[in-house]
This record gives sequence, structure tokens and C-alpha cells, in this order.
Amino acid sequence: MTENTGNRRPVARKPQNKRKRKRNLGLKIFLLIILIIAAVAAAFLWKKYGPSKELANLKEYYGIENENQLAVIINNQITEPHAKIEDGKAYVQYEIVRDYINNRFYWDPNENIMLYTLPDNTVSVEVGSKDYTVSKEKNSEDYVILKTEGNTAYIALEFIQKYTDIEYEVYDNPGRVMIISDWGETAVAEVKRDTQVRYRGGVKSPVLTEISKKDEVTIIESEANWKKVRTKDGFIGYVKNSALKKEEMRVADREFAEQEYTSIKKDYTINMAWHNVTNSTANNSVLQRIAQSKGLTTIVPTWFHVKDIEGNLDSIASSEYVNYAHQAQVEVWAAIRDFDGGISSNDESYELLSHTSRRENLINQLIAQALQVGVDGINVDFEKISEQCGEHYIQFIRELSVRCRQNNLVLSVDNYVPKGYNMQYNRKEQGIVADYVVIMGYDEHYGGSPVAGPVSSYNFVKEGIEETLKEVPAEKIISGIPFFTRLWSETPKTQAEIDADAGTDAAEYSMKVSSEPLGMSAAKERIAQAGAQITVDSAAQQNYAEWSADNVTYKIWLEDEQSIEPKLKLMKDYKLAGTAAWAIGQESPEIWQLIQKYTN
Repeated sequence: MTENTGNRRPVARKPQNKRKRKRNLGLKIFLLIILIIAAVAAAFLWKKYGPSKELANLKEYYGIENENQLAVIINNQITEPHAKIEDGKAYVQYEIVRDYINNRFYWDPNENIMLYTLPDNTVSVEVGSKDYTVSKEKNSEDYVILKTEGNTAYIALEFIQKYTDIEYEVYDNPGRVMIISDWGETAVAEVKRDTQVRYRGGVKSPVLTEISKKDEVTIIESEANWKKVRTKDGFIGYVKNSALKKEEMRVADREFAEQEYTSIKKDYTINMAWHNVTNSTANNSVLQRIAQSKGLTTIVPTWFHVKDIEGNLDSIASSEYVNYAHQAQVEVWAAIRDFDGGISSNDESYELLSHTSRRENLINQLIAQALQVGVDGINVDFEKISEQCGEHYIQFIRELSVRCRQNNLVLSVDNYVPKGYNMQYNRKEQGIVADYVVIMGYDEHYGGSPVAGPVSSYNFVKEGIEETLKEVPAEKIISGIPFFTRLWSETPKTQAEIDADAGTDAAEYSMKVSSEPLGMSAAKERIAQAGAQITVDSAAQQNYAEWSADNVTYKIWLEDEQSIEPKLKLMKDYKLAGTAAWAIGQESPEIWQLIQKYTN
């Protein structure tokens, strides 16, 4: 018997397929949700960590405030945008030139003249002129060299380049000039791929500019995964390390003939002393002073004083004095001072030196007097120079150096021990244009000092030498030492004096202090008269005495053989040009034998 299946109905499968479709739909929805979450997460991470395309505001970056300004990039520094383009030429503000490019350019707003001092003459340019003079010879350019806006002077960069070892290029959008003045070994790298230079190290920092594969950048410094670089067209920013290759040191230079400032150099160790001559009659003591010395090579009489701010000169110079000194084989370098007669304040020195015609008047009279009496050199002792006056003072030294060089006169310049508050004397430039730079290694504790102390401790002199050596060659440095000291008097302040000093700098001092300058012999006599015992101040490397009388405490740090010898040894150890002493006549006779030991 067979089974009849022809009319058999199929088994229903719809519920199972439906369940499968639901499962597939759920999976798709789940995957879609995952993709959406991943996309959101990726977008979040990209936004947080991906590179920004934000462009930096280049006018803000360069500090440009108006259309007439030209940004200035000098080596690896963006300065204030104190430059402009006129008639197709780049003009840079004087202060930028002075502070960053070449400080020998000098602008006198009082007389509307620009100067540039060469070794043997001076370049002179007037406002609005295409002409300039070198000494008295007229020269011309095809552009206006010097322009002004009010009291602000702008110098054509092309003219600056005539006297300065620089290369420069002007670019647009925004207007800027890229100036290179630092030559020598520099780190450079090649760009591996097209990339961005960013304002800071980080992908979120705004983009300054784009650089292309095979461009070259100058490396300024490295910071983690970034390098600070300078592009050829004057952008300074950051590039990823991975975008650079072939980092190397390269020597960059250009052909430029630097001006040579020649100097007079003595072939012996200088043994110099100032001679404090206060009137014409005092000149007669020169024979006695020289006779009492030993090995003296140079005497510096204090003959010249600036009479007034117009640059007139007071002089007690004597040709007989010079003849006597020369007969004794001693050179005469006459001193000119801006104090102790005539002018005697910072303001007066500023008024004198900030006018070109006044400096010229003073130099003309000074050189005429020097030649008339036959001196061998000029010693500048200007001690009233404010920070504001610094650029005018060094211009005076430059201009005087030209005239001294022309007339074969030795130029020496006196200086304080270098401190932060007297950097305006510009010892570095002195060391180039003058023959000798003299350190006045004394008045560590001066006449008006609120506390007693040595006039010239060992460390004070040592510091003066070491700091000066950072800027001036040893063969041009003369180390000045004192033939005098100070006897200090200390008395306790009364309550009324304490109350009067409240709120002032004097409030921190409990003693009222005064002092009296004494030569070497006089100092020893005062100690002997007091019956005081001499001890040693090992820190100062000086003999010291102290005593009391009538409620007054007396203190004195002696200048004698024991204090002078370590200072002379410093001069010898540092291979300096010589020694100088203030002032001849204040010394004990035996001191000359000691000096001779170190100068012969």
C-alpha cells in the first residue's frame, strides 16, 4: 500500500524567517549605532588632536598697526615695525638701526644731522638730501638717504648696507624686511614635505605660513617634537621635527670690508699716574713728582675742564711741563674732565654732548691745545654720564678718536668698575675706537657712602678687571689703583636723626658716617697718633685699624705695600697693558719700588 502525498500541504516557515529578519535588522541598527559613535568619537578626537587650519593674523604677529609700516625681522628677532617703504626704498627708524643693526650710526635731532664715524673721518648726512660728505668731500646717491617724521629719523637701508655687513630683502603681504647681520656657523635643515610653520609648537597653534618640500629653514632651537625655525622670507615659528631632514651646521658669510680702527700700542708695560694739578702754579711741581717716582712711563695732569655746555674749554696746560716730562723720558697724556670746574652735573654733560656742534667745538679746542703744548695723548675722565647721555658720550669718544688718530695722539678713557648702572659708558666700543681703557679701581666706598668700608678691596679690583675683559682686549686695559684711603668716622644717630630718616634709604643705617681722604703717609700717622693696633682684613687683603674717642668710632683700611701688591699681581696675571695710580704725591716713597717690580 502506497501513501498518497500529492495533495499534502507544505509546512509553514514564516515565523522563523521573520525572526531572522528581525535579528539582521537589529544587527544592522547596532552596527549603525557603533559607526555613528565611532564617527562622533573620531570627529571629537580630530577636533581635539587634529591639526588646525586657522591662519594667524599676520599684522598682529608683526605688530603692524597701519599701512605705512614695514615689519622688521633682524636675524632671529622680530623688532617693532619701525620701518617703511618710500619711493621703492626701505627706510628703517634710527632707534632700530642703533639698537639692532649698527650702533655707529648717530642721529642728532637737535641739529638735524646724521653721522657715521669711520676710523679716520666722519660721514655726514642732512635730512632730505641725496648727498653726503666724508670729511669735506661730497658724494651722492640716487635716493634720499635720510627722512624724518617730526623728530623721528628714518635711514635708507641701502645706505646702511654701505657701512654694515648685512643682507636684506623686502617682502609683501604683509610688508616686511628680512635683515641678516649674524654671520658664521648656523643650523639649517631641509623641508621633507609640504607643511606649515605655526605660531607655537603644537598642531592647534595658528598657521603663519606654508613651506614646501626642499625649502631650507634656519633652526633657532628645539622643543620636544618641534623646532623653532626662521624661514627665508622672515617668518619665525614652529615646524614638526618629522617634517625636516638633513639638519646640519653651515657657515654663512658675505664679502664685506670691515673698517679697521687702528690703535697706538706701547711696547712696554705702562706705569701711569694722574697728577692732580689745580692751578698753573701747581705745574711747577712736575720735576719733583717725577724725581720722587721710579719707572714712571706716563703722567696725566688734570689740565682741561669743560667750561660750559657750549663746549668751550678751560686749560692750564703748560709746554714747559711737557718739556720737563719729556726730558725725563715720561709721556704726558693730558686729562679732560666734566667735573671739578666748569660744568659738573649729568644734565650739563648731556646738554654738551647731545649737540654735534658743541662736541665739535670742544674737540677742536682740545686738539689745538694738545698740539700747542706738545702732549703725547689725551685722557678722558667724564664721570657725569647718565643713561640718557650714553649714546652721545660714545659718539664724542668716536669723534675724538678720529682726531687723535689723525694727529698721532694716544686716546685713553677712564671708566668706573663695570656695574649694571654704568653700562652706558659702552666699554666695548671704547675698546675698539680708543687706544686704552682705564679702570678706576677705587671709590668702592666713596666720600658720601652711608657705610664705612675700603676704598679699593682686592675683590673690587678683581671684579673690575674680569668684567672689563669681557668687552675689551687685555692689551688695551690699564688697571687703576689708589694712592689714598679714607678715615671713616661713625657716630650713633640721635633719636631725632632716626625719626628724620624714617621712610628714606638712610633709615636702614644706625650710624651717621663721614670720611676724610688721606694719602698713604698721612694715614699711617693718624693711626700712630691714636695708638691704634693694625690688624689684617683678609677679605679685603688690606691692613685695617679701628679706635674710638669722644663717642666716635674711627675705621681705616690702609693702602700700602700690603694692599697694592695683590692688585699689581692681578694686572700682571691678566696680562693687562699696565697700571695707573690716583694720584702722584699721595704715595709713600717705597711704593714705587713695588710698582717697578711689576711693570719692568
